[in-house]
Amino acid sequence: MLNRMEISEVLKSDAQGEDLLFSDVCGMIENARKHIAVYVNSEICLMKWHIGKRIKEDVLYNQRAEYGKQVVKNLARKLTDKYGNGWSDRTLIHCIRAAYTFSEEEIVYAVRRQFTWTHLRSLMFVENPLARQFYMEMCRIEHWDTRTLDAKIDSQLFERTAISRKPEELIKQELSQLKEENALNPDFVFRSSYFLDMLGLPDFFTEKDLESAIVSQMQEFICELGTDFAFLGRQKRITVDAVDYYIDLLFYHRSLRRLVAIDLKLGKFKPEHEGQMLLYLRYLDRNERKEGEESPIGLILCSEGNTEHIEYLMLDDNSPIKVAQYYTQLPDKKLLAEKLQKAIAIAREQYMEQKTK
Repeated sequence: MLNRMEISEVLKSDAQGEDLLFSDVCGMIENARKHIAVYVNSEICLMKWHIGKRIKEDVLYNQRAEYGKQVVKNLARKLTDKYGNGWSDRTLIHCIRAAYTFSEEEIVYAVRRQFTWTHLRSLMFVENPLARQFYMEMCRIEHWDTRTLDAKIDSQLFERTAISRKPEELIKQELSQLKEENALNPDFVFRSSYFLDMLGLPDFFTEKDLESAIVSQMQEFICELGTDFAFLGRQKRITVDAVDYYIDLLFYHRSLRRLVAIDLKLGKFKPEHEGQMLLYLRYLDRNERKEGEESPIGLILCSEGNTEHIEYLMLDDNSPIKVAQYYTQLPDKKLLAEKLQKAIAIAREQYMEQKTK
Protein backbone atom coordinates (compact mmCIF):
# COMPACT_ATOMS: atom_id res chain seq x y z
CA MET A 1 0.00 0.00 0.00
CA LEU A 2 1.38 3.43 -1.00
CA ASN A 3 2.16 5.95 1.73
CA ARG A 4 1.31 9.65 1.46
CA MET A 5 4.67 10.64 -0.02
CA GLU A 6 4.49 7.95 -2.68
CA ILE A 7 0.91 8.95 -3.57
CA SER A 8 2.03 12.60 -3.84
CA GLU A 9 4.86 11.62 -6.21
CA VAL A 10 2.48 9.60 -8.40
CA LEU A 11 0.02 12.49 -8.60
CA LYS A 12 2.87 14.89 -9.36
CA SER A 13 4.13 12.59 -12.09
CA ASP A 14 0.63 12.33 -13.59
CA ALA A 15 0.25 16.11 -13.55
CA GLN A 16 3.63 16.55 -15.28
CA GLY A 17 2.63 13.97 -17.85
CA GLU A 18 -0.62 15.81 -18.54
CA ASP A 19 1.24 19.13 -18.84
CA LEU A 20 3.66 17.58 -21.32
CA LEU A 21 0.79 16.07 -23.30
CA PHE A 22 -1.01 19.43 -23.36
CA SER A 23 2.17 21.21 -24.48
CA ASP A 24 2.80 18.69 -27.28
CA VAL A 25 -0.77 18.90 -28.60
CA CYS A 26 -0.66 22.71 -28.50
CA GLY A 27 2.57 22.59 -30.48
CA MET A 28 0.95 20.38 -33.11
CA ILE A 29 -2.06 22.70 -33.41
CA GLU A 30 0.09 25.84 -33.67
CA ASN A 31 2.36 24.21 -36.22
CA ALA A 32 -0.62 23.11 -38.32
CA ARG A 33 -2.18 26.60 -38.10
CA LYS A 34 1.08 28.12 -39.27
CA HIS A 35 1.29 25.78 -42.26
CA ILE A 36 -2.37 26.45 -43.11
CA ALA A 37 -1.82 30.23 -42.89
CA VAL A 38 1.24 30.02 -45.15
CA TYR A 39 -0.66 27.88 -47.66
CA VAL A 40 -3.72 30.13 -47.65
CA ASN A 41 -1.58 33.25 -48.06
CA SER A 42 0.30 31.71 -51.00
CA GLU A 43 -2.91 30.68 -52.72
CA ILE A 44 -4.48 34.12 -52.22
CA CYS A 45 -1.46 35.89 -53.74
CA LEU A 46 -1.26 33.50 -56.69
CA MET A 47 -5.02 33.65 -57.24
CA LYS A 48 -5.06 37.45 -57.35
CA TRP A 49 -2.08 37.57 -59.70
CA HIS A 50 -3.75 35.07 -62.07
CA ILE A 51 -7.02 37.04 -61.91
CA GLY A 52 -5.12 40.20 -62.82
CA LYS A 53 -3.33 38.42 -65.65
CA ARG A 54 -6.62 37.07 -67.01
CA ILE A 55 -8.30 40.50 -66.94
CA LYS A 56 -5.26 42.15 -68.49
CA GLU A 57 -5.17 39.67 -71.35
CA ASP A 58 -8.90 39.75 -71.99
CA VAL A 59 -9.57 43.47 -71.64
CA LEU A 60 -6.35 45.23 -72.45
CA TYR A 61 -4.61 42.97 -74.94
CA ASN A 62 -7.69 42.75 -77.12
CA GLN A 63 -7.82 46.50 -77.79
CA ARG A 64 -10.75 47.07 -75.50
CA ALA A 65 -8.98 49.46 -73.14
CA GLU A 66 -11.42 52.27 -74.00
CA TYR A 67 -14.11 50.63 -71.90
CA GLY A 68 -11.84 48.49 -69.76
CA LYS A 69 -12.72 50.39 -66.60
CA GLN A 70 -16.39 49.68 -67.15
CA VAL A 71 -15.64 46.00 -67.72
CA VAL A 72 -13.73 45.89 -64.42
CA LYS A 73 -16.61 47.61 -62.60
CA ASN A 74 -19.14 45.18 -64.02
CA LEU A 75 -16.95 42.20 -63.12
CA ALA A 76 -16.50 43.55 -59.58
CA ARG A 77 -20.26 43.91 -59.16
CA LYS A 78 -20.93 40.34 -60.32
CA LEU A 79 -18.16 38.90 -58.13
CA THR A 80 -19.49 40.80 -55.11
CA ASP A 81 -23.00 39.46 -55.76
CA LYS A 82 -21.64 35.92 -55.91
CA TYR A 83 -18.86 35.95 -53.28
CA GLY A 84 -19.66 38.93 -51.06
CA ASN A 85 -17.45 41.87 -50.07
CA GLY A 86 -13.76 41.88 -50.95
CA TRP A 87 -14.11 42.03 -54.74
CA SER A 88 -14.44 45.75 -55.42
CA ASP A 89 -13.17 47.31 -58.63
CA ARG A 90 -10.28 48.69 -56.57
CA THR A 91 -9.28 45.15 -55.60
CA LEU A 92 -9.40 44.06 -59.24
CA ILE A 93 -7.30 47.04 -60.30
CA HIS A 94 -4.68 45.96 -57.75
CA CYS A 95 -4.79 42.46 -59.24
CA ILE A 96 -4.21 43.90 -62.71
CA ARG A 97 -1.37 46.08 -61.45
CA ALA A 98 0.25 43.03 -59.84
CA ALA A 99 0.11 41.20 -63.17
CA TYR A 100 1.79 44.15 -64.87
CA THR A 101 4.40 44.55 -62.12
CA PHE A 102 5.47 40.98 -61.36
CA SER A 103 6.40 38.17 -63.71
CA GLU A 104 5.17 34.69 -62.87
CA GLU A 105 8.65 33.80 -61.65
CA GLU A 106 8.71 36.84 -59.36
CA ILE A 107 5.27 36.16 -57.90
CA VAL A 108 6.15 32.51 -57.18
CA TYR A 109 9.39 33.65 -55.52
CA ALA A 110 7.46 36.17 -53.43
CA VAL A 111 4.93 33.66 -52.12
CA ARG A 112 7.68 31.17 -51.34
CA ARG A 113 9.25 33.85 -49.18
CA GLN A 114 5.87 34.29 -47.44
CA PHE A 115 5.16 37.79 -48.70
CA THR A 116 1.54 38.69 -48.06
CA TRP A 117 -0.77 40.35 -50.57
CA THR A 118 -0.37 43.56 -48.55
CA HIS A 119 3.41 43.34 -49.04
CA LEU A 120 2.92 42.88 -52.78
CA ARG A 121 0.41 45.71 -52.97
CA SER A 122 2.98 48.08 -51.45
CA LEU A 123 5.76 46.85 -53.72
CA MET A 124 3.74 47.15 -56.91
CA PHE A 125 3.60 50.94 -56.47
CA VAL A 126 7.41 51.22 -56.50
CA GLU A 127 8.01 52.33 -60.09
CA ASN A 128 11.76 51.68 -60.27
CA PRO A 129 12.31 47.91 -60.84
CA LEU A 130 15.73 47.99 -59.15
CA ALA A 131 14.32 49.76 -56.10
CA ARG A 132 11.45 47.28 -55.99
CA GLN A 133 13.85 44.32 -56.05
CA PHE A 134 15.95 45.98 -53.34
CA TYR A 135 12.90 46.31 -51.08
CA MET A 136 11.89 42.70 -51.74
CA GLU A 137 15.30 41.36 -50.77
CA MET A 138 15.72 43.57 -47.70
CA CYS A 139 12.16 42.71 -46.64
CA ARG A 140 13.05 39.03 -46.92
CA ILE A 141 16.34 39.35 -45.04
CA GLU A 142 15.13 41.65 -42.26
CA HIS A 143 11.62 40.13 -41.99
CA TRP A 144 9.76 43.44 -42.34
CA ASP A 145 6.07 43.51 -41.62
CA THR A 146 3.91 45.53 -44.00
CA ARG A 147 3.98 48.65 -41.83
CA THR A 148 7.79 48.61 -41.78
CA LEU A 149 7.94 48.04 -45.53
CA ASP A 150 5.65 51.01 -46.14
CA ALA A 151 7.77 53.17 -43.85
CA LYS A 152 10.98 52.17 -45.65
CA ILE A 153 9.49 52.93 -49.06
CA ASP A 154 8.00 56.20 -47.84
CA SER A 155 11.37 57.32 -46.44
CA GLN A 156 13.07 56.49 -49.76
CA LEU A 157 15.42 53.97 -48.21
CA PHE A 158 16.74 52.71 -51.56
CA GLU A 159 17.72 56.19 -52.70
CA ARG A 160 19.53 56.76 -49.39
CA THR A 161 21.68 53.62 -49.60
CA ALA A 162 25.08 53.47 -51.26
CA ILE A 163 23.88 50.74 -53.64
CA SER A 164 21.55 53.20 -55.44
CA ARG A 165 24.52 55.35 -56.43
CA LYS A 166 26.17 52.64 -58.48
CA PRO A 167 25.63 52.02 -62.22
CA GLU A 168 22.45 50.06 -62.95
CA GLU A 169 24.24 46.97 -64.28
CA LEU A 170 26.27 46.72 -61.09
CA ILE A 171 23.11 47.14 -58.99
CA LYS A 172 21.48 44.27 -60.90
CA GLN A 173 24.52 42.09 -60.33
CA GLU A 174 24.67 42.76 -56.59
CA LEU A 175 20.92 42.30 -56.17
CA SER A 176 21.21 38.97 -57.95
CA GLN A 177 24.01 37.92 -55.60
CA LEU A 178 21.91 38.98 -52.62
CA LYS A 179 18.94 36.97 -53.89
CA GLU A 180 20.86 33.80 -54.78
CA GLU A 181 23.67 33.78 -52.22
CA ASN A 182 22.44 36.09 -49.42
CA ALA A 183 25.60 38.10 -50.14
CA LEU A 184 24.75 41.21 -48.16
CA ASN A 185 27.42 43.91 -48.36
CA PRO A 186 27.72 47.26 -46.53
CA ASP A 187 26.33 49.19 -49.51
CA PHE A 188 22.92 47.65 -48.80
CA VAL A 189 23.12 48.58 -45.12
CA PHE A 190 24.61 52.05 -44.78
CA ARG A 191 22.90 55.24 -45.98
CA SER A 192 23.73 58.79 -46.93
CA SER A 193 21.16 60.13 -44.47
CA TYR A 194 19.25 58.93 -41.40
CA PHE A 195 15.97 60.18 -39.96
CA LEU A 196 16.14 60.55 -36.17
CA ASP A 197 12.89 62.44 -35.69
CA MET A 198 11.77 59.75 -33.23
CA LEU A 199 14.26 61.12 -30.66
CA GLY A 200 12.19 64.24 -29.92
CA LEU A 201 15.23 66.50 -29.60
CA PRO A 202 14.81 70.28 -29.07
CA ASP A 203 16.07 72.83 -31.58
CA PHE A 204 19.34 73.15 -29.69
CA PHE A 205 21.13 70.07 -28.37
CA THR A 206 24.60 68.75 -27.66
CA GLU A 207 26.29 65.57 -28.84
CA LYS A 208 25.72 64.17 -25.33
CA ASP A 209 21.98 64.99 -25.59
CA LEU A 210 21.86 63.18 -28.94
CA GLU A 211 23.63 60.13 -27.57
CA SER A 212 21.37 59.96 -24.50
CA ALA A 213 18.25 60.29 -26.66
CA ILE A 214 19.44 57.47 -28.92
CA VAL A 215 20.09 55.16 -25.97
CA SER A 216 16.66 55.91 -24.48
CA GLN A 217 14.99 55.27 -27.85
CA MET A 218 17.22 52.40 -28.91
CA GLN A 219 14.48 50.24 -30.45
CA GLU A 220 13.35 53.04 -32.77
CA PHE A 221 16.96 53.95 -33.59
CA ILE A 222 17.72 50.36 -34.60
CA CYS A 223 14.60 50.33 -36.79
CA GLU A 224 16.10 53.25 -38.72
CA LEU A 225 19.58 51.70 -38.84
CA GLY A 226 18.33 48.24 -39.84
CA THR A 227 17.02 45.31 -37.82
CA ASP A 228 20.26 43.30 -37.95
CA PHE A 229 22.05 45.82 -35.73
CA ALA A 230 22.62 44.74 -32.13
CA PHE A 231 23.54 47.36 -29.52
CA LEU A 232 26.72 46.62 -27.52
CA GLY A 233 27.34 49.81 -25.58
CA ARG A 234 27.91 53.56 -25.37
CA GLN A 235 31.11 55.48 -24.62
CA LYS A 236 33.23 52.39 -25.24
CA ARG A 237 36.63 53.23 -23.76
CA ILE A 238 39.78 52.33 -25.62
CA THR A 239 43.30 53.16 -24.47
CA VAL A 240 46.16 53.90 -26.84
CA ASP A 241 49.56 55.01 -25.48
CA ALA A 242 47.97 55.63 -22.08
CA VAL A 243 45.45 57.99 -23.68
CA ASP A 244 41.75 57.19 -23.27
CA TYR A 245 39.34 57.56 -26.21
CA TYR A 246 35.61 56.93 -26.19
CA ILE A 247 33.51 55.48 -29.02
CA ASP A 248 30.07 57.07 -28.83
CA LEU A 249 28.07 53.94 -29.77
CA LEU A 250 29.16 50.40 -30.55
CA PHE A 251 26.98 47.93 -32.46
CA TYR A 252 27.31 44.53 -34.09
CA HIS A 253 25.71 43.73 -37.44
CA ARG A 254 24.73 40.08 -37.56
CA SER A 255 24.53 39.56 -41.32
CA LEU A 256 27.71 41.48 -42.08
CA ARG A 257 29.40 39.88 -39.05
CA ARG A 258 31.13 43.15 -38.20
CA LEU A 259 31.50 45.47 -35.26
CA VAL A 260 30.11 48.90 -36.16
CA ALA A 261 31.45 51.98 -34.38
CA ILE A 262 29.26 55.10 -34.57
CA ASP A 263 30.56 58.60 -33.93
CA LEU A 264 28.05 61.45 -33.47
CA LYS A 265 29.02 64.91 -34.68
CA LEU A 266 27.36 68.32 -34.63
CA GLY A 267 27.98 70.27 -37.80
CA LYS A 268 29.60 69.14 -41.04
CA PHE A 269 32.01 66.31 -41.62
CA LYS A 270 35.68 67.24 -41.22
CA PRO A 271 38.66 65.23 -42.53
CA GLU A 272 40.02 64.83 -38.98
CA HIS A 273 36.88 62.87 -38.08
CA GLU A 274 38.02 60.18 -40.49
CA GLY A 275 41.43 59.90 -38.79
CA GLN A 276 39.81 59.54 -35.37
CA MET A 277 37.45 56.84 -36.62
CA LEU A 278 40.33 54.99 -38.30
CA LEU A 279 42.09 54.81 -34.92
CA TYR A 280 38.93 53.34 -33.36
CA LEU A 281 38.58 50.73 -36.09
CA ARG A 282 42.19 49.60 -35.93
CA TYR A 283 41.92 49.21 -32.18
CA LEU A 284 38.70 47.22 -32.48
CA ASP A 285 40.20 45.07 -35.23
CA ARG A 286 43.20 44.18 -33.11
CA ASN A 287 41.58 43.86 -29.68
CA GLU A 288 37.84 43.22 -30.04
CA ARG A 289 37.35 41.32 -33.29
CA LYS A 290 36.29 37.69 -32.76
CA GLU A 291 37.23 34.69 -34.85
CA GLY A 292 35.04 34.44 -37.97
CA GLU A 293 34.13 38.15 -37.96
CA GLU A 294 34.89 40.59 -40.75
CA SER A 295 36.90 43.76 -40.05
CA PRO A 296 35.03 46.51 -38.14
CA ILE A 297 33.34 49.35 -39.97
CA GLY A 298 32.70 52.92 -38.85
CA LEU A 299 29.77 55.28 -39.34
CA ILE A 300 30.22 59.00 -38.75
CA LEU A 301 26.85 60.74 -38.33
CA CYS A 302 26.90 64.51 -38.90
CA SER A 303 24.08 66.99 -38.33
CA GLU A 304 24.89 68.90 -41.53
CA GLY A 305 25.53 67.48 -44.96
CA ASN A 306 28.52 68.37 -47.09
CA THR A 307 27.62 66.26 -50.08
CA GLU A 308 30.94 65.86 -51.83
CA HIS A 309 32.75 64.59 -48.74
CA ILE A 310 29.93 62.15 -48.01
CA GLU A 311 29.64 60.94 -51.60
CA TYR A 312 33.36 60.33 -52.00
CA LEU A 313 33.54 58.30 -48.80
CA MET A 314 30.37 56.33 -49.56
CA LEU A 315 31.63 55.42 -53.03
CA ASP A 316 35.04 54.21 -51.92
CA ASP A 317 34.51 50.43 -51.79
CA ASN A 318 37.79 49.94 -49.92
CA SER A 319 37.05 52.43 -47.14
CA PRO A 320 35.89 50.98 -43.82
CA ILE A 321 34.37 54.36 -42.93
CA LYS A 322 30.93 55.62 -43.95
CA VAL A 323 29.73 59.20 -43.48
CA ALA A 324 26.08 60.24 -43.33
CA GLN A 325 23.89 63.18 -42.41
CA TYR A 326 21.15 62.81 -39.81
CA TYR A 327 17.88 64.72 -39.58
CA THR A 328 16.22 65.30 -36.22
CA GLN A 329 13.11 66.50 -38.06
CA LEU A 330 11.73 64.95 -41.22
CA PRO A 331 12.72 67.01 -44.26
CA ASP A 332 10.27 68.03 -46.97
CA LYS A 333 9.71 64.88 -49.02
CA LYS A 334 9.73 66.59 -52.39
CA LEU A 335 12.94 68.48 -51.69
CA LEU A 336 14.54 65.36 -50.23
CA ALA A 337 13.60 63.34 -53.33
CA GLU A 338 15.12 65.97 -55.61
CA LYS A 339 18.28 66.07 -53.50
CA LEU A 340 18.64 62.29 -53.49
CA GLN A 341 18.09 61.98 -57.24
CA LYS A 342 20.68 64.66 -57.90
CA ALA A 343 23.14 62.96 -55.55
CA ILE A 344 22.57 59.60 -57.27
CA ALA A 345 23.26 61.12 -60.70
CA ILE A 346 26.45 62.86 -59.49
CA ALA A 347 27.64 59.76 -57.66
CA ARG A 348 27.19 57.53 -60.68
CA GLU A 349 29.20 59.94 -62.82
CA GLN A 350 31.96 60.00 -60.23
CA TYR A 351 31.85 56.22 -59.94
CA MET A 352 32.33 55.77 -63.67
CA GLU A 353 35.15 58.33 -63.71
CA GLN A 354 36.94 56.44 -60.93
CA LYS A 355 36.54 53.12 -62.75
CA THR A 356 37.95 54.48 -66.02
CA LYS A 357 41.07 55.95 -64.40
